[in-house]
Amino acid sequence: MRLLIKNGTVVTASDTYQADVLIEDEQIAAVGHNLSADTVIDAGGKYVIPGGIDVHTHLNMPFGGTFSSDDFFTGHRAAAFGGTTTHIDFAIQSKGTTLRQTLDTWLAKAEGKAVIDYGFHIAITDLPDSIMEEIPQCVEWGVTSLKLFMAYKGALMVDDATLFRAMQQAAANGLLICVHAENGDAIDILINQALAAGNTAPIHHALTRPPELEAEATYRAIRLAEVAGAPLYVVHLTNAGALEAVRLARGRGAPIYAETCVQYFFFTKADLDRPGFEGAKWVCSPPYREQHDQVALWQGVADNSLQVVSTDHCPFWFEGGQDGRPAGKELGRESFAKIPNGCPGIEDRMLVLYTQGVRGGRFSLNRWVELCCTNPAKLFGMYPQKGVIAPGSDADIVVWDPEATYTISAATQHHATDYNLYEGMQVTGKPAVVLARGRVLVENGQWKGEQGTGRFVPRKPFTR
Repeated sequence: MRLLIKNGTVVTASDTYQADVLIEDEQIAAVGHNLSADTVIDAGGKYVIPGGIDVHTHLNMPFGGTFSSDDFFTGHRAAAFGGTTTHIDFAIQSKGTTLRQTLDTWLAKAEGKAVIDYGFHIAITDLPDSIMEEIPQCVEWGVTSLKLFMAYKGALMVDDATLFRAMQQAAANGLLICVHAENGDAIDILINQALAAGNTAPIHHALTRPPELEAEATYRAIRLAEVAGAPLYVVHLTNAGALEAVRLARGRGAPIYAETCVQYFFFTKADLDRPGFEGAKWVCSPPYREQHDQVALWQGVADNSLQVVSTDHCPFWFEGGQDGRPAGKELGRESFAKIPNGCPGIEDRMLVLYTQGVRGGRFSLNRWVELCCTNPAKLFGMYPQKGVIAPGSDADIVVWDPEATYTISAATQHHATDYNLYEGMQVTGKPAVVLARGRVLVENGQWKGEQGTGRFVPRKPFTR
């Protein structure tokens, strides 16, 4: 079947122009004028943009005795309602398992549930020589990025020797290293000191993970990557000090890249100090910072010191453990150290960035597409299959209504959780139609998708 998106304004990372988009056999067949098709979607007065790509998500992820509340159906449905049509999740290695076993475990989580297309980063937590020898095979499996944690001591954290060895192997085999940059050793000491002093409230999650320890780890990871000759992608960067380390490295010409996450533009550590246990909703790592850090992050995405805005979507119920729900934030009522780390946001990312970024005058419409769609595809080996409106690309397309208004609320969201960080925020601009490989998933607020139609996307090796 041929499908035509007509009368819209096509917006890419570099251009904005009037054109129709013809879709055939899951791909964009043509972009131009005087095109015809069996079915027509009228995009008059609307933008036609590439589907959003979120390269930092955690669906159905085990953490702290529970697991994140969105699976590969509910998370994908929420993503689609927000204009995201592809994501990359983290397949996290358990101690003693191989990388292939790790990938297979996460592929099974998506089987029969996926609605949008997806890929995986493999997060390495255990790196004996046998696993080191597996790393080159990741490229054959279509996984061309690895993640290592410099935090979560005793669970996910690796030491500098492990990080450096992984960087060397990645550099030799066309993989991009992603790093969670916080000084886990120092944080562990601060957490134990806080608990010994009887400081158990959610705010102490932020106070025991100060921004200086993120900045130090970011600088250290960058310098290790430079010695190893490895490209590096710093995930969920939150503060001015860490951003300075990235900016200096990029100024030296090093292949260093970084993302921030949408929530860090809007909340501060003061949100963790809300009355009672309410602050637990904002517990994630790294934690929220200060208003001056928000200013730095907006500047970072405007001047390309930051290349991507993702979500780190890792939702937990606020009141879990009942009505069939997995345990959630309530696990930490007696200790901030037991609060599951993570927040929802995959549905909200493009809406709040369009409203506060584009309409707020912080960056252009084209830069919005670049941050949310095109740069993620380029950095993670999916371009031009994804991330662009062009003949031959997958027909992952969002018809965006720039004047539609919407009030974000847990009552109307599609995340599988009982709260929303942006509760009550009014946004202007939202998807009218969302297509994944030419299949309509969302149309005028109605769900049209079908479980099991999303596919694993093998990715190309990293090239600078």
